[in-house]
Amino acid sequence: MSEALQVIQDHFQQSIIVKKKSFESLHKKIAQAGQACIDCLINEKKILVCGNGGSAADAQHFSAELLNRFEMERPALPAIALTTDTSTITAIGNDYSFNQIFEKQVQALGQEGDLLIAISTSGNSKNVNLAIDAAKAKSMKIIGISGKDGGSMAKLLTDQINLIVPAERTAHIQETHIVILHLICTLIDKGLFGDIS
Repeated sequence: MSEALQVIQDHFQQSIIVKKKSFESLHKKIAQAGQACIDCLINEKKILVCGNGGSAADAQHFSAELLNRFEMERPALPAIALTTDTSTITAIGNDYSFNQIFEKQVQALGQEGDLLIAISTSGNSKNVNLAIDAAKAKSMKIIGISGKDGGSMAKLLTDQINLIVPAERTAHIQETHIVILHLICTLIDKGLFGDIS
């Protein structure tokens, strides 16, 4: 086997192991996360999503799946990725601090009963954790999605839904994050518009 094929095989095998471990440790919490989103939407509230880098892309991906469609035809659902408005992000970063780019948006846009999905591979993203604090102050429900040991985010989410992917490698954590987000989309669609059994 060539070196390239060995790298590919190893990556797939390791990713499969991470996903299997994640299913074993997180399946009940993922169901809770899906139900929390369903409850939020039934009550005509909205979902805010944030993260940095690859997690910012995941936030936008998830928001797009709700605002447009996922795998079934259904009405648009209210979700906002806090990662997309470059004028707002750069204004806050320039005038205050990059650490506050999500916090100030949650303070302005979040309302009691809304839900925040906070994504951080390590759980140590300061701006994501400040957004969690802001969401708590607004009496919002929070779903944390992280990896490794959950980082400092884990300490903030003891009374919330906290999905920690049991892996160390960033690539495998992020690959599993998108599986989790797709599962939440599926649960939302089926819970609101179809038979979930």
